[in-house]
Amino acid sequence: MSTAITTVNTSDALADDDVLSDPATARRLMELALDYGSKLEGATAGEVLEWGAEHLRTPLAVTLSMQDTVLADLAEKHAPNADLIFLDTGYHFPETLEVADQVAERYSNRLLSIVPKRTRAEQDAEEGVDLYKTDPTRCCALRKVEPLAAVKRPYEGWVTGLKRVDAPTRANTPVLEIDKTGRIKLNPLAAWTDQDIEDYIAAHDLIVHPLTKQGFPSIGCATCTARVAEGADPRSGRWAGSEKTECGLHL
Repeated sequence: MSTAITTVNTSDALADDDVLSDPATARRLMELALDYGSKLEGATAGEVLEWGAEHLRTPLAVTLSMQDTVLADLAEKHAPNADLIFLDTGYHFPETLEVADQVAERYSNRLLSIVPKRTRAEQDAEEGVDLYKTDPTRCCALRKVEPLAAVKRPYEGWVTGLKRVDAPTRANTPVLEIDKTGRIKLNPLAAWTDQDIEDYIAAHDLIVHPLTKQGFPSIGCATCTARVAEGADPRSGRWAGSEKTECGLHL
C-alpha cells in the first residue's frame, strides 16, 4: 500500500502543541524510561518498536536519513501507526530523494518530509552564501536540528537509526533514553553492526541507496559528504577536512 509524501514546513510544525508542555506527561515518560531502560537492552529491534507503540500515547516518529530503509521496514511490521520523518535539508543527493520517493511508494506508514523555514536562496541571502562551508554547525542547526525539534512537538517518542559501531561518540548509545526535551528516544538498532544492516537489507529485499555501493558508506547532505577510500572510517567522508563529526541531532 503506497502513500504520498507529505511536505511540512518547519514554521507550520512549530504551530503544533507540544505534548511535553504537560508536566504529567514528562513525569510519565521519565518513569517509563526508568522502568524499562535496562529491560529493553536485550530486546530485538522489532520488540523495541512494539514497546514504543504500546506504551506511548502518540504515534512514534521514526526518523529516516534514507541511507538505508531498515527502520521503515521495521516500522511497518512492528509500529504500523508510526510516522516516518525525513528531514529534507535542500542539499540532499538526488539519489537520496529518489529513495524517499520509493519509501513512500512501498510502505503504508505516513511519510513526512520536513523542510526548513528558509529556502537555500533565502538562507544564502540572510546568512551568507554557502553557510555549510563557512559555519557548518549553524547550517545543520537551521536545516536539521531546528526542523526536527519542531516536528517532534506532537510526539511522545521518536526513533533513530543510531548504532554503537557508527563512531566512538556513539559507542555507549542506549536502546532507550530520554532526550533533552524529555521525550522517549528509542535506538532499536543500537547493538546492530554494519553487517547486520546488510544482512537485513538482503533478507528482506529492501530499497538500496545506490551511493552506498559507490564509496559512500555514510550519507548526509551532498555538500558535506565525500567518497570514502576503501578501508577508511565509514564516517570520514562526513564534513571531511573539518573537526565536525555530528550534525547535532543527537547531542
